[in-house]
Amino acid sequence: MFEAHFQTFEEPEGGVALTARLAAFREELLRRKLTGFVIPRADQQQNEYVAPSEERLAWLTGFTGSAGMAMVLLHEAAVFVDGRYTLQAAKQVDGKAWSVQSLVEPPPESWLGEHLAAGDRLGFDPWLHTSAAAERLAAACAKAGAELVAVDSNPVDSVWSERPAPPIGPVTIHGLEFAGESESDKLGRIRAEIIRLGADALVLSDSHAVAWTFNIRGADVSHTPLPLSYALVPKDGRPSIFIDARKLSNSARAHLEANATVEEPEALTAALTTLAERGAAIALDSATAADALSRLVTSHGGRPLRGNDPVALLKASKNPIEIKGTQTAHRRDAVALVRFLAWVDREAPKGALTEIDAVEALETFRRDTGALKDVSFPTISGTGPNGAIVHYRVTRKSNRRIAVGDLLLIDSGAQYEDGTTDVTRTIAVGEPTAEMRDRFTRVLRGHIAIARAVFPDGTSGAQLDSFARQFLWQAGLDFGHGTGHGVGSYLSVHEGPGRISKLGTVPLKRGMILSNEPGYYKTDGFGIRIENLELVVEATIPGAEQPMNAFATLTLAPIDRRLIDLALINADERAWIDDYHARVKREVRPLLDDEATRVWLDAATEPLPQ
Repeated sequence: MFEAHFQTFEEPEGGVALTARLAAFREELLRRKLTGFVIPRADQQQNEYVAPSEERLAWLTGFTGSAGMAMVLLHEAAVFVDGRYTLQAAKQVDGKAWSVQSLVEPPPESWLGEHLAAGDRLGFDPWLHTSAAAERLAAACAKAGAELVAVDSNPVDSVWSERPAPPIGPVTIHGLEFAGESESDKLGRIRAEIIRLGADALVLSDSHAVAWTFNIRGADVSHTPLPLSYALVPKDGRPSIFIDARKLSNSARAHLEANATVEEPEALTAALTTLAERGAAIALDSATAADALSRLVTSHGGRPLRGNDPVALLKASKNPIEIKGTQTAHRRDAVALVRFLAWVDREAPKGALTEIDAVEALETFRRDTGALKDVSFPTISGTGPNGAIVHYRVTRKSNRRIAVGDLLLIDSGAQYEDGTTDVTRTIAVGEPTAEMRDRFTRVLRGHIAIARAVFPDGTSGAQLDSFARQFLWQAGLDFGHGTGHGVGSYLSVHEGPGRISKLGTVPLKRGMILSNEPGYYKTDGFGIRIENLELVVEATIPGAEQPMNAFATLTLAPIDRRLIDLALINADERAWIDDYHARVKREVRPLLDDEATRVWLDAATEPLPQ
């Protein structure tokens, strides 16, 4: 009945294959006279989702998370992950060959300081690291008396005999009915930013920025409609876009050539060299530009200006057409979500459903809308202890039956041409325990605190982050991930620069879309997360002495009322829950074509009992 078209559940290779790969890799290092090498989970543009040909970290270590790094020395090796992936890495990585270390605190450079010896030669691929990352590695090497060596070719590729070919997904035009602004108007705004930066040109090293600027989308990576590409925008004159011509239909090429010169990716080096030889100041995105680009500009007499890509902020503030599109996408997505939640409530208590069944059903309900382009990330479907793994990805080996008495955490999203969605719901199967209800309610109260927040224009996400944690903190609890990330418009589901986290220093601007997803995770017990997407809007406050902002909730899906401890919530929180559920019912019920689902929605959105 249900099937997944955009996700697989296969287990990554392990055991003997990984042991042999590590041994072969070390032999390659010795051949190159290197005593170590750094393998980031990255492609040339620091994308979150990378093409199969760029999955070097997973191929060598078995770790499949979206963020991480490995460091291989001749007699030591470590995999570095953040708090989202600690449990996952421990399960996927061979503990005899690799140690699992923190990616954040302490940073990987600390591990290098403890394991490098004077005279060691640590290799790195300058196309896979930003300049800032390369500088941190260089400092760690210098402190140990070792040398950091930029390699011309990646040694992983030398031993990866069956490495897939680079992708050539077709480019599509993202029409004005979705984009809301022409390419020429966007380029005008970008040139104003280039002048403000005091630069002669800007390199768009982030494919999301290229896609947004030129109103195109692609199919080079999973879950994000990216056309892998670069662009070079001078402050005066015609920009160039560097993209494999095999991706372009006649109409796509004509669309691009209306505003830019189209060249092959290899031509970027020559274009930058020419500019650099004239002494040009070239702006590079510190977050995505490869260290190789900075080295190229410098070596040919140019001046690299490393900083924030101005396109990131322009792209993050959605225009009225994009906002209308995401509202439409969320209403469409809500129909699939409600059908799914009703199905889970009906089937899960029978005891036969598994985590994979849930993934396949939800994707099928979304495909039934007729508008699904892809899921926006692999669905996280975790029940019982699997729910406590923050970025858990179910495989056929880990697949767990959804048992009565368990919680099911389902975090999923969709890519539609008019918008990108991301939503998490935690579902009680049978009677939840008092502890589950307590933790869920504390998470919900934090979620409501963010949703109801009113804040001065210019407030950063870091200033709001503690709103989501306060009720967990009161019980000595917390969660190890950010409260919210930015979301693109038929682009990345994890979009910068705005975010709600302890590290979120960028002011939140009107038109930004952010997730609101506090959680709680009891290791080997259960996981809880409640996530809606929020739009930053103007707040109208009589007598306000400065511009104020607030959040407007985009996501429309019932929150499991059975998990709420009514003794823990106050009158304002109760009113928010009832108002939200009334809105869900009002907007979604007319779109449902099945009476049984409508009856389920009526019950799921009833006002809380007094």
